[in-house]
Amino acid sequence: MEFYCLSFQQPYAGFVLNAVKTRDSLATLVSSQGKSTITTHIAHRDWEEALWRELLLEKLGWNPRQIQALLLEGRSMGEKGLPDIGATLQCPENMAPEEVVELEKQAVLTNLKQTYLTALSNPRWLLERIPRRGGKAVFQVASHST
Repeated sequence: MEFYCLSFQQPYAGFVLNAVKTRDSLATLVSSQGKSTITTHIAHRDWEEALWRELLLEKLGWNPRQIQALLLEGRSMGEKGLPDIGATLQCPENMAPEEVVELEKQAVLTNLKQTYLTALSNPRWLLERIPRRGGKAVFQVASHST
């Protein structure tokens, strides 16, 4: 069986698999192919900006302890899993401020005007690692890879 795989920088893979991040712009590339389940991959480099931390603290109302627990859980699980993808929407340029805030929360990103976002849901952690070199952004992986 072949899956499309999204390569996420950390901590975004953990956000997807913990249902914190429920919309993503890269998933749009896969949703156009008609696939409904994808797998996650950890990119070689972590996300260096602190924007995600600021979004969690200020827009989602998290505290530092909750963020640390989320990061530790993701690392212990290996950040590999299978989320489903759903409908895609394009963020209009003239969104109401409350719509902007809600989409930023769902995507754990800012500056979303005219960005295509695809829904992510039903994340399941993989119990075993799928050994595979990563690809750029979106690539395919077979479930029987070694």
